[in-house]
Amino acid sequence: MMNGRKMRSFLAAGILSLGLSLPVIAHHSFVMFDRQKPLVLEGTVLQFQWTNPHVWIEMTGPDGHGGHAKWGVECTSVNMLKRQGWHHGSLHPGDRVKLLLYPLRNGARGGQLAKLLEINGTPANLVSYR
Repeated sequence: MMNGRKMRSFLAAGILSLGLSLPVIAHHSFVMFDRQKPLVLEGTVLQFQWTNPHVWIEMTGPDGHGGHAKWGVECTSVNMLKRQGWHHGSLHPGDRVKLLLYPLRNGARGGQLAKLLEINGTPANLVSYR
């Protein structure tokens, strides 16, 4: 049986471990994306950011009022995309793309990539993920 001092040390270590793990849990949350309402977004790539922890596609897309606006699309990690055939030069500014994404719940222009449907009119079957 533990004495009082050992018990307090054990509890303090447990609380500290839990506290340190919360940012990791929060980072991997996808609650901000509405996976029940997938959206097809067509537009033009502005920037393709091949970075960790997540790759990003900045693009123009419809603004909902007949014009165009900037959208931010979060992808998975570099490592996961490499396994699916992506590389740092997969997309370039000016490329026309068609994406299936899970939009942000708050209505902002952004989302999580579910599947790249086309790159410049060519079907892109190898680059879907969940």
